[in-house]
Amino acid sequence: MAGKYFEDRPKVAVIRLSGIITDSRRRNAICYARYAKVIEKAFEREDIVAVALAINSPGGSAGQSSLVAGLIRQIAEEKEIPVYSFIEDIAASGGYWLACAGDEIYAQAVSLVGSIGVISSGFGMDQFIERHGITRRLHTAGREKSMLDPFLPEKQEDIERLQIIQKDLHNVFIDWVRERRGHMLKATDRTIFEGRIWAAQAALELGLVDGISDIRSLMRQKFGDRVKLIDMPVENRFLPPPFPSAQVIDVSGIGDEMLEALEARALWGRYGL
Repeated sequence: MAGKYFEDRPKVAVIRLSGIITDSRRRNAICYARYAKVIEKAFEREDIVAVALAINSPGGSAGQSSLVAGLIRQIAEEKEIPVYSFIEDIAASGGYWLACAGDEIYAQAVSLVGSIGVISSGFGMDQFIERHGITRRLHTAGREKSMLDPFLPEKQEDIERLQIIQKDLHNVFIDWVRERRGHMLKATDRTIFEGRIWAAQAALELGLVDGISDIRSLMRQKFGDRVKLIDMPVENRFLPPPFPSAQVIDVSGIGDEMLEALEARALWGRYGL
């Protein structure tokens, strides 16, 4: 009898989307290559009643956000399985893009939600190499190929081109939010779509989330006290080699890794996290 009791428990597959959204070698990155199999396996389970997304991300790549969220929606609709999004510390920018893959979105009272906008950042190294007597040798076929090269002084025309790209990406983001939340939004476009971030209660009043709750409480409310949450493991496929000697052989990517770490720290730091 005890065995049957546990077999009959409703089960919810939990996919944890935590970290910066980027197609990189960082072990905790949210990206399509790392999460596609996890998402597929979650929906392939025949014993689940729902999929829950536990989201904790300040954002990142629009492309990766779109790929991951799109895959979740595609399979959810094929399998006719409900998806619930739960925001932990934050779902900002690309993090909120992911949250919109859920049929319903919930946040903790202390969660940060929103930042529906597009931001581009980088480092200007032109003065650094000049001070150190380094000459940048750059040859292109195509007049605009060197746009925003970090080792060249920034040009106004490059900034204007970037702003056009940002506007296009912003419109795609807005269309996605309208598609998923349009009938629930309770404020003007100027209020919601200008990159602001809100605490959970304000986000609820604006229609960006459906309620204030945590994953365990809401799943019990939806499916009963016996509901079982099943964490779907994410493979750390980009882990460094296990032996120190192997790690020091290839140092070609150290500079990129340092810059990525700085970018990630800056992204979390924007929200005091």
